[in-house]
Amino acid sequence: MASLDYSSNSPKTPTFASTPKTPTNNSTQNLQSRFFRSISTKDAPSFSNFPYTPPHSTNSPSSRTQSLHASPTASPLHPLQSSSPSKNPDLLTAYRCISSVLKKDGQILSVAASNGLVYTGSASNLIRVWKLPEFTECGQLKTKACMVVAMEVSHDKVYAAYGDGKVRVWQRTWDGGLKHVRLATIPKTGSYVRSLYIAAGKDKMHMGAITSLAINVSEDILYSASIDRTVKVWRISDLKCIETIKAHAGPINEIIVADDGVLYTASDDATVRVWRRNFCRGDQLPHSLTVTLPAKYSPVKTLTLTPDGGVLYGGCTDGYIHYWLKGWFSGQLHYGGALQGHTHAVMCLASVANYVVSGSADSTSRIWSRDVEDGQHTCLALLVGHRGPIRCVTAFSGRLGDEAEEGCTICTGSLDGVLKVWRVTCTNKIADNLCSAQSECEYFQL
Repeated sequence: MASLDYSSNSPKTPTFASTPKTPTNNSTQNLQSRFFRSISTKDAPSFSNFPYTPPHSTNSPSSRTQSLHASPTASPLHPLQSSSPSKNPDLLTAYRCISSVLKKDGQILSVAASNGLVYTGSASNLIRVWKLPEFTECGQLKTKACMVVAMEVSHDKVYAAYGDGKVRVWQRTWDGGLKHVRLATIPKTGSYVRSLYIAAGKDKMHMGAITSLAINVSEDILYSASIDRTVKVWRISDLKCIETIKAHAGPINEIIVADDGVLYTASDDATVRVWRRNFCRGDQLPHSLTVTLPAKYSPVKTLTLTPDGGVLYGGCTDGYIHYWLKGWFSGQLHYGGALQGHTHAVMCLASVANYVVSGSADSTSRIWSRDVEDGQHTCLALLVGHRGPIRCVTAFSGRLGDEAEEGCTICTGSLDGVLKVWRVTCTNKIADNLCSAQSECEYFQL
């Protein structure tokens, strides 16, 4: 499938700022040369190089979510209609920002959602827990370590990677209310010291900062990726490292695991690699490389899979989102094209239903829809409001509160320290026109 030309095939997105002058050839070249690149040092990751204007904190003691700075998309409703012919012209896509929160935690670096709860990690030593649909803070997870760079939630367990190269594990319980009990630290205390005297050295920690976590639910395996170019495989039952994969020639930015156990790794070496587990060597369960997918010479910052595992998306530092399609019979991945729209590096991706959500260093998020019949992608919405690069995003589907329409809820965390919650719904255009005045009063005005 050929690469998509966003300017001709994608619908126009709403613009709320004054229209800039058409850039000259020289300014266009300068813009293209300012794409952000992935971190390639062995030090702890730093996000201070991204330019942004931090919003002002509020002195209000209320814990209710508030809109803390001017956001052009914080008005009640922003419908967006595609300029291309729609197979269902009666459907109207609407989106709105329903919450915007600023805490004194610094940059928002990670976010995860599970069972009606949203977990956010920042540059501080706190993980904040938020309850949906009202999006109120209902708990905190504290440690001595700072900088929560990655999180995963599975089977009522929260796994969080910190700037010190370790992973903390909490057990979530509902007895007498929501509680989180600290279970363990990976590697275990002292295991790194012991590994210096063990020939195999399986228990040693990463030699660089951890960048991503992934969980193989069926095999009870935790993966951790690092800028030291390796992926470590941890057995959750005893929290021991059972394998170290030398995965890439450059720092690894993100890893994800499909439902069938296939591991995908993205790196600064401008490739995505696919790994499978071998079950023929006893307890070690080594992984073997299946295929290497080139990403057009651009470092790959982030990955996501569609829920059925049929499409793999990779966000790159050149602003493109490349995607690969899995063959129905062969199961092999082949290049499908690229989504163009962002002007800076794509830093995070999320997938839910037939939507793909991207967050970029250009301080915007885009919502893409993929047609299940012809595979064409359409940009449904451009979410504008952050004042810094969007570092993390998560999305989940379903109704929110008393809404009648199905849709998806999106949480975006930015280096400006602001956490935003967005709501995207598909409504019937005819019914929406009949009760437009009434519906605007029902939306929560920020």
